[in-house]
Amino acid sequence: MKLVFEKSVPGRRAVRMGPSDVPTTINIKRSLLREKYAQLPELSELDVVRHFTELSRRNFGVDTNFYPLGSCTMKYNPKVAELIASNPGFADLHPLLPQLRMGGMLTQGALRVLYETDVLLREITGMAGFTMQPLAGAHGELTGMMIIAAYHRDKTNRKTTILVPDSAHGTNPASAAIAGYKVVSVPTGESGIMDPKAIKQLLNDETAGLMLTCPNTLGLFNPHIKEICDLIHSVDGLTYYDGANLNAIVGKARPGDFGFDIVHINLHKTFATPHGGGGPGAGPVGVKEKLVPFLPVSIVIKRNDGTYALEYDRPKSIGYIAPFYGNFAVILRAYVYILMLGKEGLSRVAENAVLNANYVKEKLKDYYEPAYDGVCKHECVFSVSKQMLQKGIHTLDIAKALIDRGFHPPTMYFPTIVNEAMMIEPTETESKETLDAFISAMIEIAKEAETDPDKLKCAPTTTPVCRPDETAAARNLNIASL
Repeated sequence: MKLVFEKSVPGRRAVRMGPSDVPTTINIKRSLLREKYAQLPELSELDVVRHFTELSRRNFGVDTNFYPLGSCTMKYNPKVAELIASNPGFADLHPLLPQLRMGGMLTQGALRVLYETDVLLREITGMAGFTMQPLAGAHGELTGMMIIAAYHRDKTNRKTTILVPDSAHGTNPASAAIAGYKVVSVPTGESGIMDPKAIKQLLNDETAGLMLTCPNTLGLFNPHIKEICDLIHSVDGLTYYDGANLNAIVGKARPGDFGFDIVHINLHKTFATPHGGGGPGAGPVGVKEKLVPFLPVSIVIKRNDGTYALEYDRPKSIGYIAPFYGNFAVILRAYVYILMLGKEGLSRVAENAVLNANYVKEKLKDYYEPAYDGVCKHECVFSVSKQMLQKGIHTLDIAKALIDRGFHPPTMYFPTIVNEAMMIEPTETESKETLDAFISAMIEIAKEAETDPDKLKCAPTTTPVCRPDETAAARNLNIASL
């Protein structure tokens, strides 16, 4: 496919503007203006439409192919949620419109969505209150850490450390560090989960809290979770639930019932919003009753007369953590998704996600080495087999070969505690036929690694850009054109 500049024809135009009948005045300093016109491509409207339509066909997403990205829950998102999110009554609202007076009824519907989503998420997680402001999961983590810090300051506790498993998402230690805490890594036990004994050895009076993903990034549920939460509480620490893997237990179990004090939810993972490429996202944070005073301002409240308003009088609040009220359209999609599925539907989400992951694991475990064998939850983690490594085949080669076969690669080299890791999350929305096709491709790649490893090292060969020399690119960085 040619670049848009290569398609340029001198003198060709999409639109020809007539002479302006409005006097023009330039108030910009001449020194700031271009010395000559920008060298833009010259194309007709048809050329432009065809070029960008062709580019869009080369994009990869859940609407086109299977996207088994581990720990990210790249599920198919129902179009009804997209339809409602694009409704002009919601999409055309400005965040500075009044809440009540002077036409404030325009915003009452949006405020009701925020309020009722809060209520629904409380029920799903076992929390007492939510902030809808955080714009992503990592932003939710930081918000949670700031709430932990505010809680300990309010009690004049001297707390300096946060415990984080060595299998955690990388944003966990980063969020704790930004909030001012020293991160203490907790090792994973032989069974792939964190042992309470390891917690006891690291626990002391300076422990501010624990960040934990449950099930963890290995796709395993920790049966000691209640005991672990009790241990943290014994030193007046707080427990934080990383909601990236909520898809595995949604509708089945509530983090608040395990003993967690704070939880963030990736609405764009568990509750129907297309994501990728950095956004959009939403990471609402829920807290137990004793932490509600520290939630960010503002909070949507329901008044006695049935109207909704924003509450700002919160003296212990950590303040604003995002402009306005969060990514409203993402929250709206989640609201639609939850109401559409209901309690039974959300339970089925978890059931099918777990079933699909175990199906993939059982079918592939003779070809790739499970990081930890046994029943997993919503995702399974493999390591490249020793036989493949002997042939010089690595996880990256398998990922590139999957691209040639029409599948997005799974998460690679994470968790970092697994050598040559591949983390596969099929989600609940994929059919058995799709999973079987993916499994066949993975088995085919495993066999090809034995018979023709050099072929795998050249993959992908069917894409517009084939495999670059990444080592050379890193060592000979060319930024002259940037």
